[in-house]
Amino acid sequence: MAFLDELADKIDGEQELTPADLKSILELEDEAELHRLYALAYAVKRRWVGCRVFLRGIIEVSNICSKDCYYCGIRRSNPHTQRFRMSAEEIMAEARWAFEHDYGSLVLQSGEVSSSEYVAFIEQVLRGIKEMSYGRLGITLSLGEQSEETYRRWFAAGGHRYLLRIEASDPQLYAQLHPADHRYAERLECLKRLRRVGYQTGTGVMIGLPGQTIDHLVGDLLFFRTMDIDMIGMGPYIVHDETPLAARMTVFDPDRQLKLGLKMIAAARLLLKDVNIAATTALQALHPRGRELGLQAGANVIMPNVTDTQYRPSYQLYRNKPAINENSEQSRLALEQSVAAIGETIAYGEWGDPRHFFNRGGGSRA
Repeated sequence: MAFLDELADKIDGEQELTPADLKSILELEDEAELHRLYALAYAVKRRWVGCRVFLRGIIEVSNICSKDCYYCGIRRSNPHTQRFRMSAEEIMAEARWAFEHDYGSLVLQSGEVSSSEYVAFIEQVLRGIKEMSYGRLGITLSLGEQSEETYRRWFAAGGHRYLLRIEASDPQLYAQLHPADHRYAERLECLKRLRRVGYQTGTGVMIGLPGQTIDHLVGDLLFFRTMDIDMIGMGPYIVHDETPLAARMTVFDPDRQLKLGLKMIAAARLLLKDVNIAATTALQALHPRGRELGLQAGANVIMPNVTDTQYRPSYQLYRNKPAINENSEQSRLALEQSVAAIGETIAYGEWGDPRHFFNRGGGSRA
């Protein structure tokens, strides 16, 4: 307990955590020590961002992807994936449902496509959602690497947050997860483009990858700080058996993956304090209460799926993705109950922008 006593003193004194501190956090295994860690992270969360949960209703627009990442179930070369792209009318119907049920924000997520036709399609959808909701729905985009011109067009059309996960901040580990035509430098440059355009910028990593060490994860946390990230969407790596990376995961231990994911959330909250951190669906895939455990470890965002259920089975980045057959009403009711059970409330009707964005002088909400 000596380390946690020292950690608590550092937190009380608002001292910066060192790489050694972060490594010690991620190496904790004793259950009593982990509970204390999560309590420390929760106290920091309560002080810096509060205990209200912000919703991001995810609409999975398309599983067509130009990328061939070794870990992803919708990778370009997977012949077993039934490809789809929702129509503008279908996307608008889901956005309207979210708006009418008092969701403050949406996430438009898809495989990566950068054709001029697709860029214009997303721009049209963004303008439609803003018009339908009288400008009241916040919109996060998670649509991959794009040119700065594209980012600017989508920003002008109504997107104001963007999540672009680095997946692994170490260039060598990144290279092991992607074909040679996937460039780490381009991914990094895209994050810089997003900041230049004015987006609230998010990134994240996979946790518990084959070949990944605790030092890699410490490096990921320091990367978030160095990049001055506003929001984090990271989760445990879960195998999809139709991917090359699956063969490298010789032992998959759900308990270890879950624990490591929760420790990363706690460490990120202690290090970065005022950022938004998502309790991702991958946590729920590993444990029925995974999202709630994520909130209790320091997360403050949940992203329920509001996509039409006919498309959900075809958008599986990993196996055993939860809520495939739930409709949007069922997902919402289950979420309300689970959040209330841990003593938190859902901030209905609010964008839930990260305080870090404003604290770093990023601007004011439009």
